Amino acid sequence: MTAIRLLLVDDDPLVRAGLSFMLGGAEDIEIVGEAADGAEVESLVDRTRPHVVLMDIRMPSVDGLTATERLRGRKDAPQVVLLTTFHADEQVLRALRAGAAGFVLKDTPPVEIVDAVRRVAAGDPVLSPTVTRQLMDHAAGTAADTRRARARERLTALNDREREVAVAVGRGLSNAEIAAGLFMSVATVKTHVSRILAKLDLNNRVQIALLAYDAGLLEEAEDDGH
Repeated sequence: MTAIRLLLVDDDPLVRAGLSFMLGGAEDIEIVGEAADGAEVESLVDRTRPHVVLMDIRMPSVDGLTATERLRGRKDAPQVVLLTTFHADEQVLRALRAGAAGFVLKDTPPVEIVDAVRRVAAGDPVLSPTVTRQLMDHAAGTAADTRRARARERLTALNDREREVAVAVGRGLSNAEIAAGLFMSVATVKTHVSRILAKLDLNNRVQIALLAYDAGLLEEAEDDGH
């Protein structure tokens, strides 16, 4: 089994030491580098080639949001998980739209942080359906009509089946749950998700969920009883 290559980024040396101790004990995780600021991230990524970057959102020089945007604009970018102290933070939402794979709270139990790194490395977002809805509700209101119109226009690129999968992703369902609900194989679900990402030029499932929400597809699905 190939170890998950992990880069730690936090301006607090005690936090980095704690994360290093915690995550370094997992047999399938290899910590390939540490940084104290987002300004160091791109050069470290070039040198260490991590699969996942676990990064604090608030740092004094270049914060996690800016560093995430820079990373996700690169070819073959690593997945990014943000560390935060807030459940519903506007900056976190912006980071998710920029392509972060999710976030974990700094007081998350160690076993869950390890699991989060594993999940992101496997391509799954680190957001529960409840937290996803919190974040999306937090963003609702400002220019909502404009966002909905733009999102609906983008989603015209999808066929009916892909739209169904997009809604299911937006509801926070796993591939297995989507497969059972839509009567298809898990492999077919993965194919649909890959096509959605390619057609809409998105980075991950979280962005699919946000776009489905912006377009009002989740509300429509609830009204239809799904």
